[in-house]
Parts: sequence; C-alpha cells; structure tokens
Amino acid sequence: MKTLKILTVVCLIALSVAILFGVMDYTSSDQLYADNPEKDSDTEVVDEDPNYEIDQVEDLAGYQIGDVATDFNLKNIDGTYKSLSDYPKAQGYIIIFTCNHCPYSKAYEDRIIAIDKEYKKKGYPVIAINPNNPELYPDDSFENMKKRAKQKGFTFPYLFDENQDIYPQYGATKTPHVFLLKKEGDKNMVRYIGAIDDNHKDASAVKNHFLRDALDALLNNTEVEPKTTVAIGCSIKK
Repeated sequence: MKTLKILTVVCLIALSVAILFGVMDYTSSDQLYADNPEKDSDTEVVDEDPNYEIDQVEDLAGYQIGDVATDFNLKNIDGTYKSLSDYPKAQGYIIIFTCNHCPYSKAYEDRIIAIDKEYKKKGYPVIAINPNNPELYPDDSFENMKKRAKQKGFTFPYLFDENQDIYPQYGATKTPHVFLLKKEGDKNMVRYIGAIDDNHKDASAVKNHFLRDALDALLNNTEVEPKTTVAIGCSIKK
C-alpha cells in the first residue's frame, strides 16, 4: 500500500512537470477558436456530419496579402447584379464567404450585421457571397438565401456564386471566410484574410477581434496585424 502511494505521488509530480514544460499540451483549441457552436433550435450539430470537419483545407492558390483582387458580377438576393464598382465612394470592401446552413456561419450572422452597420459608414461595406452548391445542400439555394436574409434582416448584399468561380479565385475554403480589401487608386488590395474573431460560440467571450482590428488599422493608416488568421468553419460544398 505504501509503495502504491509513493508511485501515485511520483506519477502526479511527473505529470505536473510535463505540463509545466510543455511536454504534454493541454491547450484547447477553443482558447482561440471554439470547436463547435452551441446546439440550439437554429443550429445543426457539427460533430454528426463529417462534411463539417474544420481541419479540412482545400488546396486553392487564391489571393495572398498584397494581391490585387479583381471585380466580380454576381446575382444579389434582390435579383440585381452587384460588383465592387457599384461602390465608387467605398474605401474598401469586407468580402465574406458564408452560407445559410453552416452553423459557424449562423453563429456569426449578428456580428456580421453589426460590423456592416458600423463600418460601411466609414467606407467599408460588407459584401457576403454564398459559394456553395445547392444541389449538395438545398438549404443554400438562391430562394433560401432570400428567406434567410429576410429572416435575419441582412443589411448587406448577399450574392450567389452560382458558377462557383469566384471563391476559388479568392482562395476561400470555409464558411465564413473573410477577405478584407482596401482601395488604392484603381486597385483593390488584399489586406487581411481569415476569421472574423476568435470565438464563434460566444461574442462576449471574444479575445481577438481580428476583422475589426484590421479595419481599424486601415482606417488609421497603420499596419494590419495579424494579416492572416485561420478561418474556422464548414468546408465549401462544390
């Protein structure tokens, strides 16, 4: 019995030392990125669908920081077509690839609306783009896009990448996935790529407001840091 107690104490000491010196890493991913949204009446359970694997990364070239983003012409939920050139007074654009069905996208909808309301007055409007194939996920059809936008009260254009040729051009792999552009002369320069913030589960628990910080940096003519973060969400369905 005495030997067992000694062994137990030794094991506990060894475990403590291992954690202290980083041999065993108990840092959970939700310190920067929450793993899954909370289950509620408007949220699907991520773990039950392998298509929601957040570590799956599609190999897309896409834009890098400092690249020039070309314009697009995509159908909006009101039936019109929208391009970046439709915003001649904008200082830049907040391009967010998102969709209807993804619980990560749903978790960020209210925050996207708040960002659009605040920053479009400062010259940076949100332009949301649904990149998904509705044949795979009927919830992401154009008709359901209109319903979702009305239900949530979207204050920004919600465009349909019907031919799925814009998201690979940008290099988007997740929903949501942010590309922040700044107008410099007649060019739209990519200045930030990645996540909106570090906690989709709980807006009040966010520690790093990546997108807001990047926007404030551009508005104050200071360096954007970080310039890229990991976009956590559902894989784009093609």
